[in-house]
Amino acid sequence: MTNEDPAFEGSLLLDDQLCFALYAAQRAVTAAYRPLLDDLGLTYPQYLVLLVLWERGETSVKELARALRLDYGTVSPLLKRLEGAGLVRRERAAGDERSVLVACTGRGEELRERAACIPGALLTTTGLGAQEVAGLREALWKLTERADMAADRH
Repeated sequence: MTNEDPAFEGSLLLDDQLCFALYAAQRAVTAAYRPLLDDLGLTYPQYLVLLVLWERGETSVKELARALRLDYGTVSPLLKRLEGAGLVRRERAAGDERSVLVACTGRGEELRERAACIPGALLTTTGLGAQEVAGLREALWKLTERADMAADRH
């Protein structure tokens, strides 16, 4: 169905729902990552935390949560587990006791080298080409932006 089809807007068929297609794709992609991340001893959310830290270096928990589009209550347990595994350290900011800073430990930085193969391995696993991934990513970020704007209006 297309949005020119009058039945499209009112369809309650599961397979016609954009939200379900996104949900199914997210679950499938996360499952494709699982064996790659198991080799690193990481869960998918832990991998995302490390991606932010590898990119930005020491970061406040608030900024980390914003980058991941998660709330503090979701990020905090992730950090606790990563800290317990010796991959990150948390400490209060010197200038602001309310702010907590997070950074990779040496062990967390070493994991970065082992993780470098993951993006390419996922392309191989899914059979997607780099251009297909770039197009999907662009479309998904556009959808995210529009959905965020719609949510802000309500």
